[in-house]
Amino acid sequence: MSDAPSLSVDVVVATFNRPDNVRICLEHLEKQTLTPDEIVVVDSSPHRLTADVVADFPGVRYIRNDAGPGTLATSRAIGVAETRSDIVAFIDDDAYAEPDWLENIVARYADPAVGAVGGRASNGRPGEELEGLDEVGRLLPDGTLTGNFAADTGHDIEVDHVLGANMSVRRTALDGIGGIVDLFPGTCLREESDIMLRIGRAGWRIVYTPSALVEHVAAPYTRGRRFDVRYTYYGHRNHIVLLSHTFGMRDAILRRYVGTAVRGMGGNVAEAAKVLVDGERSPKQKARAVSAKALHVSAALGGLAAGTTVSVRTFVPLRRRGEN
Repeated sequence: MSDAPSLSVDVVVATFNRPDNVRICLEHLEKQTLTPDEIVVVDSSPHRLTADVVADFPGVRYIRNDAGPGTLATSRAIGVAETRSDIVAFIDDDAYAEPDWLENIVARYADPAVGAVGGRASNGRPGEELEGLDEVGRLLPDGTLTGNFAADTGHDIEVDHVLGANMSVRRTALDGIGGIVDLFPGTCLREESDIMLRIGRAGWRIVYTPSALVEHVAAPYTRGRRFDVRYTYYGHRNHIVLLSHTFGMRDAILRRYVGTAVRGMGGNVAEAAKVLVDGERSPKQKARAVSAKALHVSAALGGLAAGTTVSVRTFVPLRRRGEN
């Protein structure tokens, strides 16, 4: 891996409305054993609080993303456009890098076949490093994705996608797939998977290395809790767009994913039916539980419909013009 230090690397921090997290993130980036050529913070917040934080770090460049919330992919694209390095490393504002994080990321690019590298994200939950060791970052035959990015596999492994909070790309690989496109609004779920799956489809290797470690504190979102109804809706919507963009709307993997999603909704309906006959619950408790299940089923159906509509409008015209 002796060639790795000859590669230039920039770090992009995309942020929205988390100035306190940005400060801690930048403090950790200052302690890296490998100094990046540049650190860029791309901010879509509606205020100047993050800009004031970045001003305390003279070596860090601040850039605005005026598109606002729900445009994480746009922030990443701005960061790429504003830098010139061989490698672009992305870290979330609520991810705090270990001192050798960047050095371990860049070292993997000594293999010229590697187009992207992601690292481990510790969430501070006991035992998480042992979970899903054989299922890290996989695209399954039914079109769903595994995560398990807290797993410590003990060695590098090849994967299909990595976690956006701790990922990097080779610029030539990213340029070769047409760069980053922002098709993933709302919670921005699947925006990083879109980048990774397309890089993999182009023939590049994608590597997960547990030695590139960040602490991911998972700061709360402005609206709603993680995995709430909003997550259900955008999870289904954006996943349809992801598969349509990567494989095309006629590919069987898209149909398999829809089948899996519908079966998941059926599971929710079955659980609601069990609640109705549960003699230990009060009528009020039953109504609340059934309403929650119904809300998630409605959100999932709405997400599938919206994702299909967006995909038809976006990708069918491109296919007719031979661009997709």
